[in-house]
Amino acid sequence: MVYKVVRYLNNPILEKPAATITEFDTSELHQLVEDMFETMYASHGIGLAAPQIDVGQRLTVIDIAAAEDDAEPERIVLINPEVIAREGKQTGEEGCLSIPGFREPVTRAKKTKVRAQDVSGEFFEIEGEDLLARAFQHEIDHLNGVLFINHLSALKRDLIKRKIKKLQKAGEWV
Repeated sequence: MVYKVVRYLNNPILEKPAATITEFDTSELHQLVEDMFETMYASHGIGLAAPQIDVGQRLTVIDIAAAEDDAEPERIVLINPEVIAREGKQTGEEGCLSIPGFREPVTRAKKTKVRAQDVSGEFFEIEGEDLLARAFQHEIDHLNGVLFINHLSALKRDLIKRKIKKLQKAGEWV
């Protein structure tokens, strides 16, 4: 099932920390993961956090291969993830399915190591570099109620908010 992606300023769930998942290997959790991948692919994204579909749980799905047309899927599921190591810096343009039409340069760690659980509740660690490291940090931020625009200057952030409010008034930000 493809969910509607929650838009920034339309739902406070995007700015609240998500709840820890404590029940694993349920049919509901497996279905939610599949639905999230389906929603992410339908939205042409490379990552999606549960709060973006109005589910306040610490779950995110990532597939950076989705950015390339003919690449084999590299599906990553992170439950209750946390970044446990960061190294270096990279600055690159970032966007968000919850803030469509806006892209800005954001500085993040170049390499990250993440500790998370899988759908069975088993802990694992995964490392990412460049785009994958950026995706890990972006999606985990969502689970903490932080959006990519929170990494921008107050001036840029306010400018984006004003543009979105204009779009809302015009009925174009639904």
